[in-house]
Amino acid sequence: MAVDYQSLAVKGVQALSPYQPGKPIEELARELGLNPAEIIKLASNENPLGPSEKALAAARKALEELCLYPDGNGFELKQALANRFGVGMDQITLGNGSNDVLEVIARCFADTESEVVFSQYAFAVYPIVTQAIGAKGVPVPAKEWGHDLDAMAAAVTERTKLVFVANPNNPTGTVHTARAIESFLDKIPERVLVVLDEAYCEYLTGEEYPDGIKLLERYPNLIVCRTFSKAWGLAALRVGYAISSPAIADILNRVRQPFNVDSVALAAATAVLQDEAYLNRSREVNAAGLRQLSEAFELIGLPYIPSAGNFIAVEVGDQAQGIYQSLLSHGVIVRPIAGYGMPLHLRVSVGLPEENERFLDALSQSLAAAGQGG
Repeated sequence: MAVDYQSLAVKGVQALSPYQPGKPIEELARELGLNPAEIIKLASNENPLGPSEKALAAARKALEELCLYPDGNGFELKQALANRFGVGMDQITLGNGSNDVLEVIARCFADTESEVVFSQYAFAVYPIVTQAIGAKGVPVPAKEWGHDLDAMAAAVTERTKLVFVANPNNPTGTVHTARAIESFLDKIPERVLVVLDEAYCEYLTGEEYPDGIKLLERYPNLIVCRTFSKAWGLAALRVGYAISSPAIADILNRVRQPFNVDSVALAAATAVLQDEAYLNRSREVNAAGLRQLSEAFELIGLPYIPSAGNFIAVEVGDQAQGIYQSLLSHGVIVRPIAGYGMPLHLRVSVGLPEENERFLDALSQSLAAAGQGG
């Protein structure tokens, strides 16, 4: 009799579906017989500038020692982060992307008796890691596509161990001010850990927006997670980190796997932190691209969610899946987000000006073919 291996998996995992990333260029080229060089990918919130030259140089040098294990403690990167943010090295936990850190946090602090609070339309990893460890997820209905912080605070019970807050949020791009975040943190009991996911924080430039790291002294139950995948342009190398109190970081580093960040990634991330010109250029290109896309959506007559990230969610109606497929036929990859409970929307990463224009041309043709063209 054949073994039902699914039944052997822990209960939370049995009901999970694999995370669906943006379609790779190579996969689309194979499926439709397209030239990979003519395909543009605006699906995964990647930096359209390509990597920093400083990061590339450091990565090439690190390749010379591929036979050696990486520094399991990530000393140089931790030192660079500590110097940049004015924190102790003992407050930092490194991860194989920020997803890795989010999972470690859940494994360290929640179990089958716990509740984990997160917002509707928030990053898919929050419910995934919650369900995988057998905790009870508590999704809180969104407010104007973003986190309803008051409702999230009210959802905290005696069983709540973690609250995930993405600011800016993915996939909606909504953002809360510093005052709103601080007011929320004031309502959360110190025994409940708040994970402030700031994956897109480098795109925030106004003084009204929070810097979670500066809040750590006032809120010892706060964990701030960030990544090198977005504004820093190192998505392929998978480097993320958490900054928290030394006591929390000590717990996280007990569970963090040894050598979870490789030598090439450590070297590139350490180097790119010194490349302010690259970061500033990333911000400029992103701000211009958001204007380009939002102005075009207004001209076409498509509703969209104003975004503080490096992407924008646009409402294309009940034919969203068909329009997505049509865009693929034009060699343009975006992201359908029905899996986030947003079946009428597509999420579009900000590209270079010519890539954005290419997408907009393909979108106009796809809308016209669907009978929605203006």
